[in-house]
Amino acid sequence: CHNISASELREICANQKRQREVVCVVEDIRDVMAIENTSQYRGLYHVLGGKISPMDGVGPSQLTIKSLVEKARGGEIAEIIFALSSTLEGDTTNFYIFKQLEGLDIKTSTIARGISVGDELEFADEVTLGRSITNRVPFESSLKS
Repeated sequence: CHNISASELREICANQKRQREVVCVVEDIRDVMAIENTSQYRGLYHVLGGKISPMDGVGPSQLTIKSLVEKARGGEIAEIIFALSSTLEGDTTNFYIFKQLEGLDIKTSTIARGISVGDELEFADEVTLGRSITNRVPFESSLKS
């Protein structure tokens, strides 16, 4: 999973109560800690070690994408959740991995993107606001949060 191995984070992979068939793909260990702090996710993680960024000289071979795809081909994974930043590099990395998984019987999803709680719509950028409207949920579902 490429997590840091010298701390409590190693316990995530060892914990048999976690959903081993669900893998959340993140950029770095800080993202693992942020998601763990929500206490909402019970699967495993795969830390890429960055994002594809040609401008910075970072290509797919410099990330841990290959081991993720190998694990997926091994039949151990039922769902991959893309949890990378909503940036050009994050979206490019998500798409690259998605294309590598083509033909495999694996559900792929991405974390929801939208307006933060407490934000004013007038200050939201157009892309975020547009995605929020496109990916809206039934009002009843929002009451359960």
